[in-house]
Amino acid sequence: MEEKPTLIKRLKNISPVRLIVSSFLLIIVIGTLLLTLPISARERQATHVLDAFFTATSSTCVTGLALFDTWTHWSYFGQGVILILIQLGGLGLVTFATGFTLFMRRKLGLRDMQIAKEYTSGSMMDTPRLMRTIIIWTFSCEAVGALLLAIRFIPNFGVRGVWISVFLAVSAYCNAGFDILGFLKPNSSLTLFVNDPLVCLTIAMLIIVGGIGFIVINDIHSWGLRKFRKEENHPHLALHTWIVLKTTAILLLAGAVLFLLFEYNNSLAGMNFFQKLHASFFQSVTSRTAGFASIDVGAQLDITKMLTIILMFIGASPSSTGGGIKTTTFVVLMSTVLSVLRGKNETVIKKRRVDRTVVYRSLAIVVLALLVVTTTTVAVAIAETPNHVTALDALFESVSAFGTVGLTAGITQGLTAVSKIVLIITMFIGRVGPISLVLALTMHHTTRLETILPEGKIIVG
Repeated sequence: MEEKPTLIKRLKNISPVRLIVSSFLLIIVIGTLLLTLPISARERQATHVLDAFFTATSSTCVTGLALFDTWTHWSYFGQGVILILIQLGGLGLVTFATGFTLFMRRKLGLRDMQIAKEYTSGSMMDTPRLMRTIIIWTFSCEAVGALLLAIRFIPNFGVRGVWISVFLAVSAYCNAGFDILGFLKPNSSLTLFVNDPLVCLTIAMLIIVGGIGFIVINDIHSWGLRKFRKEENHPHLALHTWIVLKTTAILLLAGAVLFLLFEYNNSLAGMNFFQKLHASFFQSVTSRTAGFASIDVGAQLDITKMLTIILMFIGASPSSTGGGIKTTTFVVLMSTVLSVLRGKNETVIKKRRVDRTVVYRSLAIVVLALLVVTTTTVAVAIAETPNHVTALDALFESVSAFGTVGLTAGITQGLTAVSKIVLIITMFIGRVGPISLVLALTMHHTTRLETILPEGKIIVG
C-alpha cells in the first residue's frame, strides 16, 4: 500500500512558479481575514468582505487604490495590517523567507536557490549575496526615508509623526501609494505637501530606488566596490543596468516636462515656476508605479491623463517593487521596431544582439497586458454606466490597477461590486502575471529533441 504524500512533501513538489504566485494569494487571503475584523476598523465595526478583499489585494499588490481613506476608516491595527501587507507584497514572501533562511542558517538548499533565482527574474548571479543585498538595502532605505520624513512630521504631529514617517517610508519604497494623512484632509494624499521639498523629494527618491530593481541595485553595489578597491580590469555595469538607468532617467525627465507644459495653467496654476517644476517632477515619478498624488488627478486635463496612462503602463523595472510591463520590456520592443525599420533581422541594443526569446517574451507580455487592460476597461465602463464614468477614466483606473500604481481619477470609492471584483483580478495579474508569464516561457522540457516543423509563409503589414 502506497504511503500518501504529506503536506510538506506536496509543498516540495509544487513548482517554484506556482509557489511564488500562491504566496501572494496566501498573503491576500490572510490580510482579508484580518481586515474584516472589527478591531481593524476605527468604528469597531466589521468591514464588508469584498471591501476588505479589495484593500488586502491593493496592499499586497502594492497598488494603492483605496475604497476608504486609510486614516479615517482603519484603526491603528488595520493600518498595521496594511503596512505589513505592503512590505510582504513589495518584496515578496519568497524574498523574506529566503533572506531569513540565509541569516539563520547561512546556507540555501538547491530548491531555495531555484525559487530565489526565479523570483528575481531568472538572475544567475550569486543568489545568497543577492538576497542579503535585497534585505539589507530595503530596510536601510526605509529607515533613512523614515528619519528624513520624521524631521517634518514629528515637530508637527508629535509622537503620531513617528508612525506617519514609518508608514510613508515603507509605502513609498514599496511603490504602494497608501498614506495615513487623512486626519488633515480625507483622501488628500500628498496634495497638502505639494510645496514641501523635504516630504515630496524624500518620497520621490524612495519610489525611484524601489522601482529600479534589486538586480540593478546589486550590480551598482558590486561595481562600486570594484571601483573603490581599484581592481584591475573591473567589468562595466551590465547592459540590463544601463538600460534601466537610462530609460528611467528619460521617462522621469520627459514626464516632468510634459506634465509641466500640459498643466501649467490648469492644476499648477497659482504656483511659482520652481513650485510647478517640483510638482511636475513628483507627478512624473509617482505616475510610473507609486500612486501618491501631490496634484488632484481628477482635475487634470485629458491629455495629461493620457500621459499618465502611458507612464503607468510602462511602469518600473524587473525584480522591483513596482509594476507595469517594465522598462526593459518597453526598450526591447522599441529597439525591435527600430531594427526592423533599419532592415536588420535581429534586435540590437548598444551594439549587443538581443536573444529572440527575449523579444518574443517582451511581445507576449505587452500583448497580454493590452488584453487585460482592454477587458478591464470595458468591464468597468459597463459596470459604472449608472455612475456616468467616462471611458477615459475607466481606462485610467484599469491601467492604474494593472500597473499596480494606485492613482485614480476619483472613481475608486464609488465603484460597484462588479468593478471591484474585476479590478481585484487585474491588480493580482499586474503583480504576479508578468513574473509568472516570463517564468513559464523560460521553462523548457529538454527530455527529447524538438520536432523540426516546415516553415509557413505569412505576409504581414
